[in-house]
Amino acid sequence: MVTTATQASAKQADDINAAPTRLFSLDALRGFDMFWIMGGEEIFHGMAKATGSPFWGAIANQFTHPDWNGFHLYDLIFPLFLFMAGVSTPFSVGRELEKGKSKQQLLLRVIKRAFILVLLGLVVNNGLKIMPISQIRFPSVLGRIGIAYMFANIIYLYSKERWQMFWFGFFIIGYWLLLKFTSAPGFPMGDLTMQGNFASFVDRSILPGRLYLGIHDPEGLFSTIPAISTGILGILTGTLLKKGGITQMRKVATMSVIGVIFLILAQIWNLDFPINKNLWTSSFVLHVGGLSLLLMALFYYIIDVKGYQKWAFYFRVIGMNSILIYISGHFIKWDYTTEGFFGWIGQLVGNPYNIVVMAICYVMVKWVFLYYLYTKKTFLRV
Repeated sequence: MVTTATQASAKQADDINAAPTRLFSLDALRGFDMFWIMGGEEIFHGMAKATGSPFWGAIANQFTHPDWNGFHLYDLIFPLFLFMAGVSTPFSVGRELEKGKSKQQLLLRVIKRAFILVLLGLVVNNGLKIMPISQIRFPSVLGRIGIAYMFANIIYLYSKERWQMFWFGFFIIGYWLLLKFTSAPGFPMGDLTMQGNFASFVDRSILPGRLYLGIHDPEGLFSTIPAISTGILGILTGTLLKKGGITQMRKVATMSVIGVIFLILAQIWNLDFPINKNLWTSSFVLHVGGLSLLLMALFYYIIDVKGYQKWAFYFRVIGMNSILIYISGHFIKWDYTTEGFFGWIGQLVGNPYNIVVMAICYVMVKWVFLYYLYTKKTFLRV
């Protein structure tokens, strides 16, 4: 008869030697991230309006973006998605390398994916219509993900892990120095205002079309430089999670410790280089990187280590079609659909809580649509 101690030893050996082929936690975390984009935040905005409560107002405020410097939880959604795109790299690109595909083949695939994301970003920004170049907004969320993902994956393909760490530091330190010792013409060196910072000046000088804020674009080209580090951090995390020879709990501990260290370093750097999503500052990279690592550690521990997967199915359905649900609002009138199916519920509930109920119904309609695609194994792959 096998003893309990022997069973524990055998399980620990399996944990150390096994290299996972897929992370269920990654799909769930991606879905959790996109839940807020697909309407989850409106539930809390609705509660704040319906109750007038300072408590709900403070929570709802976290689902807005600061005007310039500072950080709200809503600022995490975009970089967390880019981080997770990096986490998936060792499990996708890395697996293809192990199967014998050449780096040149995978390089072309990475470039193609970036190109498609840039095109999708243009469609999301401007729709499918012809307009003068001066009216087109070229920078986009999907475009930044595509470009940062591309460069991070090129570094993954052609450099070892130590060099990936080097490039992570190089981009954020180099970006800090560039903005510290430059400025827009007519502004003092190191100016970090919207008008005076060097990144916005470069975008105004070289980007065609219009910028989102006229003199600045939060997804501008120059501030994509430090975003590459966000993708590289995801790749390094994915490499850790894929490695055999390390226990799952050691992986959780490593992500957690580094995450806390990054949060501390971000607050120190914030004193000189403010946390700012609009500029994707280096302190912002460390701050959102630390939070991303802690969330990844939490989801990985609960789902992949402890095996509690059923609760995360709701988020996994969203995560499996994350890009589709992001762009769907430009092709599907979700407000119209929600009102058509559930407008009567809002009327029954009445003011002021009808806005909360309808926000919940809005998310539910989208989820049912995604669930239908999930059952049909229909996923938008880029």
